[in-house]
Formats: sequence, C-alpha cells, structure tokens
Amino acid sequence: MGIVKISDTLHEEIRKASSVMSRSINAQAEFWMKVGMLAELNPTLSFNEIIRQQLKKECLSMEDMLDD
Repeated sequence: MGIVKISDTLHEEIRKASSVMSRSINAQAEFWMKVGMLAELNPTLSFNEIIRQQLKKECLSMEDMLDD
C-alpha cells in the first residue's frame, strides 16, 4: 500500500462520490483510477463497454446483476 498525494478539491469530489456510490473513499479513488487506466489503454471503448468487459472477466453479466 502506498500514499498518493491529491489536491483537496479532488479529495472532496472523491468523498462526495464515495457517499453516493456507497464505497469508502479509498475504494472510490481506486475505482476511478482503474477505470481511468482502462480507458487510456482502450480509448475506443465507452465507460459501459469497459464495465461490461470487467464484469465478463469476473464471469458476471449486467443481466445477472439486475435479476433479483
């Protein structure tokens, strides 16, 4: 584990988003970093395509997640 220095403004945005998404601040930051990294590596994919790709990698589908 390491320490990453970020601006106070970005930290506040992460805090707000983490509350909305029911994630810890660290989990929200990690999610944004992972999605950002995947977006840079796959510039032609949309956010939804990136998420779908990651779900498929974990053998999940969006449809499975919506079934109650």
